[in-house]
Amino acid sequence: MTHWFDGPLAAFDTETTGVDVEADRIVSAAVVVQDTPGGRPRITRWLVNPGVPVPPAATEVHGLTEDHLQRNGRWPAPVMEEIARSLAEQCAASRPLVVMNAPFDLTILDRELRRHRASSLARYLANVPLCVLDPRVLDKHLDRYRKGRRTLTDLCAQYEVTLDGAHDAAADALAAMEVVRAVGRRFASRLDRLSVAELHTLQAVWHAAQARGLQAWFARSGAPEPVDPAWPLRPEMPAAA
Repeated sequence: MTHWFDGPLAAFDTETTGVDVEADRIVSAAVVVQDTPGGRPRITRWLVNPGVPVPPAATEVHGLTEDHLQRNGRWPAPVMEEIARSLAEQCAASRPLVVMNAPFDLTILDRELRRHRASSLARYLANVPLCVLDPRVLDKHLDRYRKGRRTLTDLCAQYEVTLDGAHDAAADALAAMEVVRAVGRRFASRLDRLSVAELHTLQAVWHAAQARGLQAWFARSGAPEPVDPAWPLRPEMPAAA
């Protein structure tokens, strides 16, 4: 019997102008598909001219300058359409979708679709089963008492995954996929009887609990800060907000 962590997976990642899913824009994205562990990945990349200034702080992270994006990036509208259709194709093919910190990447894609296509991610995924595997949520639940940060770089170090070219969308997507496979193998006794659909549902519960715990920690630290419990996609904010 092949476990889900040894089977076909797809992964999605973005690089952006910032960390605000409601206001910032996607500047690059990648979808990576791999049929077996260690198999040759099939990579689709997109480079986007966001049509807005790219802050120097964002360029320091991903290395994409405003000038480079203006000269080489495509307009957002067709790119967002292609990305959404690609994710729908992966779901239709029953490939679990690995997304590190899914509420960020999936939500910012949804907002870009609303902005440029007058559509939504849910509309593209309406007829296919969405099964997301979020290495951050999985690791935090399965190894909850381990101290330290849980960025992708940290998780790669923890699970002995090579990350070549951090903050490149394709490199990050592939690394996140390898982390998920490693998490599956390490905690096989707790995961192998769960289907990906069951794991998807459980991660929503786990993430909500993790968000409540983080918000409580902020409150105890004297710096109250709301933490969104929604996973894998944050609901659209009311227009008045």
